[in-house]
Amino acid sequence: MKQRTRNWLLLAPAGTWFLVMLIVPLTVVLIFSFGERGASGGYVPALTLEQYANLPARWTAFKNTMVLAPAGTMAALLIAYPLAYFLAVRASPRWKTILLVLVIVPFWTSILIRSYAWIFLLGGRGIPALLGWAGLEDIRLINTPFAVLIGIIYGYLPLMVFPIFVSLDRLDKRLLEASSDLGARPWHTFVHVTLPLSIPGIATGCMLVFILLMGEFLIPAMLGGGKVFFVGNALVDLFLQSRNWAYGSAVAVTLVVVMLVTVTAYMRLIKRLGAQREDVAIM
Repeated sequence: MKQRTRNWLLLAPAGTWFLVMLIVPLTVVLIFSFGERGASGGYVPALTLEQYANLPARWTAFKNTMVLAPAGTMAALLIAYPLAYFLAVRASPRWKTILLVLVIVPFWTSILIRSYAWIFLLGGRGIPALLGWAGLEDIRLINTPFAVLIGIIYGYLPLMVFPIFVSLDRLDKRLLEASSDLGARPWHTFVHVTLPLSIPGIATGCMLVFILLMGEFLIPAMLGGGKVFFVGNALVDLFLQSRNWAYGSAVAVTLVVVMLVTVTAYMRLIKRLGAQREDVAIM
């Protein structure tokens, strides 16, 4: 069997799955976006840009998503990197396993239950009550962007920790020793050796968290209380409640385009940083 034929046969299962589960649904959504809403909801075939012209009506949802999704990603990165660094570089093998299990434990519980826990903690009888006893009155945390940000960090932190941990755990410790032997201070070693070589883990973690946050709807719905909503919440409303499939499809297509542009720009940045990482590895 020729090599080219064998390659096509090997790619056929994944390619078929990709076509059926991704390309076909996206094509259907794209077609729906040029249609109209029926009298009783749903979709009526048409060829119009009216749905795209109405996109400014959902500007708040796009704004919240484009602000809180990157902010949540960066906040998760700032918290996850020191934790992953400690697990990979500083922790003993015995404690490393235990701590990794503790990072995984929240994933054993439904995100719905964890969000309800945060509703109590951020509600009037939780943290605000403790702050009130300390003399800080009228502190409102629930149903605010801050509450949504807290839920995002808590819910997606493990997805940021593990890629960074793997990248740091595979780091050749001899490079750190060589940097120290050459007289570099610990901070300089971290900035010029450890951080550049951990860029693949950072890139993977940020990509995982950011892409998932762009479609998030449960955390804003529960911790935002209808006052802070993402594009995902708008899509749930348009498809399931308003039954405006054409408008919902236009919003979904726009979200996909925004994600493609953002991810492409991000990957180009990572590629440049990766070139710097290779220079460090050569040195």
